[in-house]
Amino acid sequence: MKNIIYEERIKKEELPGRSLKWLITPDMNVSLKFSLNTVVIKPGNTVKPAHAHPEMEELIYVTSGNGKVYIDGNVREIRKGTAVLFEPGSIHMVRNDGKKDIKLICVFIPPATMDDYRYFEDIEFPEGKF
Repeated sequence: MKNIIYEERIKKEELPGRSLKWLITPDMNVSLKFSLNTVVIKPGNTVKPAHAHPEMEELIYVTSGNGKVYIDGNVREIRKGTAVLFEPGSIHMVRNDGKKDIKLICVFIPPATMDDYRYFEDIEFPEGKF
């Protein structure tokens, strides 16, 4: 049955600052409206490089851990139970400055793949207390 997805059966991708599992992608023919992945960020890591999705919204929901999110030059705290909407084209990244893994659920509308990311190698996560 294609519309039941078990995360533990999905292959993990190791990317800079995080591991990622695509649970719903356009090529799976599960949804026409969105794609979904889970991301785990280990303590001390930052999702790099900064990136944007020019044609889609991304909604992240923090299921565990705490850290900070960078959106277009602004930094805010996130923790379990936080939802963050990245508007199309907004430059963003997430940092885990806690002691436990951060786990995120990421939903893209319309559906996205890694080919839909635009990278900004020259943008660093700001240092300092926020």
